[in-house]
Amino acid sequence: MGDGLVLTRGTWSWDVCEPSRYQLCGTMQFFNITKRNELFIPEVQGKVRIFSRDILDDVSSKIQIIPVHPGEKPKKRCDGYWPAYITRAGESTAMQVILDIQSSRGRQLHGLQAVRLELEYVCYGPHGRSSHAQHLVLPLSFPPVVESNPQWQEIKGLGYVMPIRTHLLSHLDDPLQVLQTYALPHCKAGDMIAIGETPLAIMQGRFRHPRGLQPGLVAKLACRCFLPTSSLATACGMQSLIDISGRLRVIVAVIIAVIARLMGIRGMFYRIAGKQARLIDDVSGTLPPYDQYITLGPIHVQATVDALKAKTGCEVAVVDANDLRQVQILACLKTAGITWD
Repeated sequence: MGDGLVLTRGTWSWDVCEPSRYQLCGTMQFFNITKRNELFIPEVQGKVRIFSRDILDDVSSKIQIIPVHPGEKPKKRCDGYWPAYITRAGESTAMQVILDIQSSRGRQLHGLQAVRLELEYVCYGPHGRSSHAQHLVLPLSFPPVVESNPQWQEIKGLGYVMPIRTHLLSHLDDPLQVLQTYALPHCKAGDMIAIGETPLAIMQGRFRHPRGLQPGLVAKLACRCFLPTSSLATACGMQSLIDISGRLRVIVAVIIAVIARLMGIRGMFYRIAGKQARLIDDVSGTLPPYDQYITLGPIHVQATVDALKAKTGCEVAVVDANDLRQVQILACLKTAGITWD
């Protein structure tokens, strides 16, 4: 939470799309969510990481951070310096972020896949001085829908499935727009569109960097009760669940799960700790660049499915599938005759 100072991922636009130069612009807001404290923003800086199918030896990036304060005070500086700014309780301010990417040799940039931004900021106030960061991923490559030509694949005893390739999804994407762009052109009567729970969570912005977590004693002890392959087997993974479900609920779940295990009963922790306990993906549990983040489970899943069905006319389901051939249906249309949680 930034000790009461929250930075949003903001809204973004692709302003320049030339063969050898891209420019993306975003507006991000700071919110002071405390009830009585004034919080300072003395420092802000950005880091850029480009993901590409090609070598990046001639590709450079430059990031500009421009204050957009109410009343334009203090005024922005031409040298890029961020003057310290005070946010009062309940108030907000904003900044404009401009990212330039270009090739020094004039080479086309169509091999670039995405860019990851890390906006670091310092919060200064009654609590002291603390460092925080907001992370976001912006796609730079969009596969052509018509030319992708996905094929049906038979699953013995179950039916047929057609994997649909999309661009690298981010918090800027809307599930309805994604379905309309990539899935609906191939969808026919009787088909069902299955959405992975992790892509839906990413579109909802539900991913956190471990650096922003502060594991407590409960997280450090509770994580040792799980197999190493579990997403709750690390202190940060467990802390992300504690932040959602609450410390007391997790403690109770651990105690009852240990007693139940002695009696030969498994899975009690997940039943008591809540649905999110099963859905959290720890570091390395998702494709790059999200493999460095902890991805939480999606929220409002049934409402999302109902809305997508109403707007597309297709049957829709949200599923949690993994490479262990295990599938959990999180939500589907009630009339589809499928069991869901």
